[in-house]
Amino acid sequence: MKRIPKTLLLLLFLSMSGWFIACSNDDTTPSPNPSAYVSEANYTLDQLEEASSIKIMTYQMPGISGQEVQATALVFYPNSPKPADGWRIVMWAHGTVGVSDDCAPSNKPISANFKVSLKRILQEGYVVIAPDYEGLGTPGIHPYLNLKSEALSCIYAVHALKQKYSDDFQGDWISSGQSQGGQASLGVAEYASDDASYKGAIAGAPGSNLGKIILEVAPNALRALEAQENKANPPIPLEERNSVVTYATLLAYGALSGVGLKAEHPSFDYTIMFKGRSKAFASLAEGSNGDDGLCLDGIRNAYKADIIQFMREDESHKVMDYPGINEEAFQSNSIIKTSIAANQPGTKRLDKPILVIQGTADTNVPYTITQELVDHLKELGSPQVELLLVKGASHTQAIVQSTDQLIAFVKKYLPSK
Repeated sequence: MKRIPKTLLLLLFLSMSGWFIACSNDDTTPSPNPSAYVSEANYTLDQLEEASSIKIMTYQMPGISGQEVQATALVFYPNSPKPADGWRIVMWAHGTVGVSDDCAPSNKPISANFKVSLKRILQEGYVVIAPDYEGLGTPGIHPYLNLKSEALSCIYAVHALKQKYSDDFQGDWISSGQSQGGQASLGVAEYASDDASYKGAIAGAPGSNLGKIILEVAPNALRALEAQENKANPPIPLEERNSVVTYATLLAYGALSGVGLKAEHPSFDYTIMFKGRSKAFASLAEGSNGDDGLCLDGIRNAYKADIIQFMREDESHKVMDYPGINEEAFQSNSIIKTSIAANQPGTKRLDKPILVIQGTADTNVPYTITQELVDHLKELGSPQVELLLVKGASHTQAIVQSTDQLIAFVKKYLPSK
């Protein structure tokens, strides 16, 4: 696949990260229930030399409906002895996987990119909690990219473990995450701001300014990218074109976002977010009930195949001619517009230390968009916000290449005796 020129990397929102979901985004975080912990079982789908044990913990949290729901999280214990005053916790929020229960990280082997950071964190002697999020691996629709739901999924996972094993934990913790998880980590920094044991956040490529990306950045960037690909000699096959896979990913995230909106608005018809033939593929994310749809790769591959078929039907067809995102719905539908605004991270002053990691070659979350997010946080008076730009790094590789800086941040703000 051809390398994309840096001038075109002011690209898209694609990744995880940056879509939207409606939420009741108030400033109140419910106090964790003393009985939030429910149960645990051994995780058997993968193993790590650096972990003495890996558990799947089930816990209770306030759901998007206002009712208590159960959620799950992976819990990794290091091989090193417990510190004299108890374990510290690094919470890890995952990137986009889908909304189906089968897509939950606790139902899959550990992802390769996560393993890079996970191994180093465990080697430093920290316990790692990795929530699945509300509705992933448990009944109910996952409210994909709902900032409050993500934040509470993380906060309640940490509190459940500390409540169950209070004698084993010193109590302090940090949030971290990549892509969708980067957004979630910033959400934790907002909703856990009054928690004295919460010490800071690490956010890799968090999605933000989503309306701007969807309506302005993505269409222009895709057209420019395709124009560059058309100049290649020899020609780049459609199956290998970044413009094709990028738009397919955009549509896949749109489908997941639409299904996620049904968690709070059960009657919402997410097909209005799409045009023509692309409507049929959006339902692949939901399946029959929101719990049995395809995961991200399956949805993306289906869209990619149809975009290629569309382009082969007429040689004059271009990528952006494919009837995909319905821009009018994003501009006029009240549920969609409210959702985009409600789930924008970084709209409040964050008083805890924040490290944002962003690749300059990210074609999913443009680094200039992340720069705007960081600048706005500073304008709000957030006292300790650092942006680490990783030159030439892609969406998923920036945080991987910055493992040393991630560990340094954890050790600085979460020192262990």
